[in-house]
Amino acid sequence: MQPVEATDDAFWDQFWADTATSVQDVFALVPAAEIRAVREESPSNLATLCYKAVEKLVQGAESGCHTEKERQIVLNCSRLLTRILPYIFEDPDWRGFFWSTVPGAGRGGGDEDDENARPLAESLLLAIADLLFCPDFTVQSHRKSTVDTAEDIHSIDSCEYIWEAGVGFAHSPQPNYIHDLNRTELLKLLLTCFSEAMYLPPSSDNSNTNPWVQFFCSTENRHALPLFTSLLNIVCAYDPVGYGIPYNHLLFSDYREPLVEEAAQVLIVTLDYDSSTSSSPTVDGTTTSTAMDDADPPGPDNLFVNYLSRIHREEQDFQFILKGLARLLSNPLVQTYLPNSAKKIQFHQELLVLFWKLCDFNKKFLFFVLKSSDVLDILVPILYFLNDARADQSRVGLMHIGVFILLLLSGERNFGVRLNKPYSVRVPMDIPVFSGTHADLLIIVFHKIITSGHQRLQPLFDCLLTIIVNVSPYLKSLSMVAANKLLHLLEAFSTTWFLFSAVQNHHLVFFLLEVFNNIIQYQFDGNSNLVYAIIRKRNVFHQLANLPTDSQTIQKALQRKKKTPEPISRTNSQEGVSMEGSRPAAPAEPGTLKTSLVATPGIDKLTEKSQVSEDGTMRSLEPESLPSPLEGSPPSAVSDTESWSGETSQPKQERRRLSSASSTGQWSPTSDWVISWKSKLPLQTIMRLLQVLVPQVEKICIDKGLTDESEILKFLQHGTLVGLLPVPHPILIRKYQANSGTAMWFRTYMWGVIYLRNVDPPVWYDTDVKLFEIQRV
Repeated sequence: MQPVEATDDAFWDQFWADTATSVQDVFALVPAAEIRAVREESPSNLATLCYKAVEKLVQGAESGCHTEKERQIVLNCSRLLTRILPYIFEDPDWRGFFWSTVPGAGRGGGDEDDENARPLAESLLLAIADLLFCPDFTVQSHRKSTVDTAEDIHSIDSCEYIWEAGVGFAHSPQPNYIHDLNRTELLKLLLTCFSEAMYLPPSSDNSNTNPWVQFFCSTENRHALPLFTSLLNIVCAYDPVGYGIPYNHLLFSDYREPLVEEAAQVLIVTLDYDSSTSSSPTVDGTTTSTAMDDADPPGPDNLFVNYLSRIHREEQDFQFILKGLARLLSNPLVQTYLPNSAKKIQFHQELLVLFWKLCDFNKKFLFFVLKSSDVLDILVPILYFLNDARADQSRVGLMHIGVFILLLLSGERNFGVRLNKPYSVRVPMDIPVFSGTHADLLIIVFHKIITSGHQRLQPLFDCLLTIIVNVSPYLKSLSMVAANKLLHLLEAFSTTWFLFSAVQNHHLVFFLLEVFNNIIQYQFDGNSNLVYAIIRKRNVFHQLANLPTDSQTIQKALQRKKKTPEPISRTNSQEGVSMEGSRPAAPAEPGTLKTSLVATPGIDKLTEKSQVSEDGTMRSLEPESLPSPLEGSPPSAVSDTESWSGETSQPKQERRRLSSASSTGQWSPTSDWVISWKSKLPLQTIMRLLQVLVPQVEKICIDKGLTDESEILKFLQHGTLVGLLPVPHPILIRKYQANSGTAMWFRTYMWGVIYLRNVDPPVWYDTDVKLFEIQRV
C-alpha cells in the first residue's frame, strides 16, 4: 500500500463523500483486519486519514453545518473515527498519536498560529462539543432564518440551547428525532474517545487520569456547563412509558432511548473521579452557602464533577433528579398487569452508577434522598435487581453495585428509620409472601441471596450483614417471616464446619449477634416476633456459648464438611408462597459474555466505624479507641488485591500463632484461634433475655396447656426487660468511606457494562482491551 499524499483530496474525500450511510454500514465496510493491516503496513495513510477526518469535523464546527452536504460529511467522519479509534488505542505505539501536534497540518501548511498547534485530540474534542450545539443540526435554531442570516456558531450562548428542561433550565424544546439521532452519533464518538481507558490494565495508582476526559471536562471546553446539564436532564426527564399509553412503543419508534443510553454512558465516564484522593468536592449538608457561591471550596478541576457537587435546589433540582431516576429504575418492575405494555429499558446499571456518583459527590443530594420516603422508590428496584440477578454469574457486577449503594445509604440513621414504612406495593419477586415493612423486604431478599445465590457472591456476605447491622437499631417491628430468616442465617453460619472452614467466617456470626443485640436493647417493645424466634431457637445460642475448641473436634467438623460441600443448608427455611407474577432467578444463558472485575476491598477498608451519641449525632471513632473489628476478633485488613474472601492480614507472627499454616501454605484452624474469638462472642444480652423469659414462657405453656403462638406473642408484647438486661452498648455504624480500591472497581465495572451494551455497532468488540477480561459463561 503506497503512502497517499495528504493533499490528494480526491482520494481522501471518498471516505466521507456525501452518500448517506449508517454507522452500521461503516462498520461493515471497514473490517477490523483491514484497519490493523493499514496500521502495520502503511501507518502514514492511517495517520493522514485521522488528521483529515478530524479536520472535516473542525471545519463543520466552524461553519455551523448549514448545508445537508456538510452534515453528511460530519456524520460520516464521526462514524469513521468511531470505527478506527479503538484500533489506535489497542496499540501502545499509537497511543500518543492523538496527543501530538500535527506537523504542517495548519491550513495551508505555512506558519501555524496557536490554534493549529493544538494536539489532534484537543481539536477533535472541541469540535465535537461545538457540533453538539449546532443550530438545525443538533439543536433547535432560535431564528427562523435563511442560510445567510444563520446563527454564527461562535457567538451563540450554548446555555440557551440546553437539550431538555430540568436542572438549571426551564424550557423544554420541541422533540426532534433527527437532532436526537445526530446527537447520539456524536456522543458515541465522544464515548469512543474516552474509551482509551479500556486499553490500560487496572492499577491501584490513581495518577492515571484519562487525558481525554480531563481535557473535555476542563475550562478549555466552553460548552462544559450546558453539555453537563443537557446530559443530566435528558436522562432524568426520559419517560419510556410512551406518554402513558400502554403499548404505545409498539406503534411509534422511540428515538429518544438510544440518546438517553448514550447520554447516561458519557455522563458516568466523565464522572469517573476518585474522591478519596482529593479534598472531597462535596459541601457538607449543613452549610448554608448557595451552591454556586464563590466562597465554596474550589472543587476538582473536572468541571462535570464540580457541577454535580454544587447542585443544591431541593424542590426543583433534587426532586427532578430523584423522581427521574426512581421512574427509570422502577421501569422493569411495572411489567405486571399488562405484560409488555411498557417499553422495557435496559440501562439500569448505568443509572445505578449515576445514582452512586450523585450520592458520593453531592452530600446534600444524599441527605435529600434520605429525608424523603422517595428513597424507598430507589430501594425497591435495587432489591428487585439483587433478587433477580442472584443466580446469574454474568451479573455479579450488578449485585455488587446494588449492595454498595445500600451500604452507603445504611450509614445514615434516616435510612433505617425510613425502612419502617409498611411495604404494600407488590413487586413480582420469588420471595415468601409476608405482611410487614420495607425492612422485612430487605432482610428476606438478603436471606435469599445468601442461601440461594451462586458461589461467587460469598464475598458480599460481610457487606449484606453490615447493612442489616447498620439499620437494626431503628427497626421497630420485624415480621415473623423476617425474624425466622435472621435466625436461619445464624443457624447456618454457626455450624461448626462453617465456622472452622475459613479464617473470617466467624465474623458473620458476630454481625448477626450485633443485629440481635441492637434490636433487643433499642427496639425491644415492638419486636415480640424476633424475641419469640430467639426463644424458639435458643439451642443455637447455647451451642455457640459451648462451642468446642479442642483440636480433635475441630478436625472432625472439617471432615464432615468434605462430605457436605453445600455452602449453607437450605433445610428448615420454609419458603412458603411466592409473590404473584414472580419468576425464580435464572442462571445466565449459556454463551453470555461477561467482563471480569477487580477485587473489592474488605469490609473494614470499605467502612469506618462511627458511634451514635444520645442525641443521634455520630462521631467517627479513632481506630485506637475501637474494640478491634467485630468485638475483638484479630484486627483484619484486606489488601486491595485480595477479595473479601481473601485471608485477613493480621500481623504475620500473630497469624502463625493463631493458626497453623500447613506445608501447602493453606490455612487451617487451631484451638488457640477458636478460643481467641469465641471468648469475645457478644452473647451476654441474649443469654440474659433467655434466662428471664424462657421460664416464664414455659410456665404459661404448662399452666394454660398452651401450644398457641399468638398467646405467647401477646405475653411477650407486654413483657419488659427494663433493668434486667446489661447496660445498652453504644450503637456502632459502619459508614462507607471512599477509597481507591472502590474507585478502581467502579472504573472496571462501568467500562465492562459499556463494552457489553454497545453491540450495535460493536464498537470495542474483538479489540485487545486490557482493563478487564471478557469471558463466556
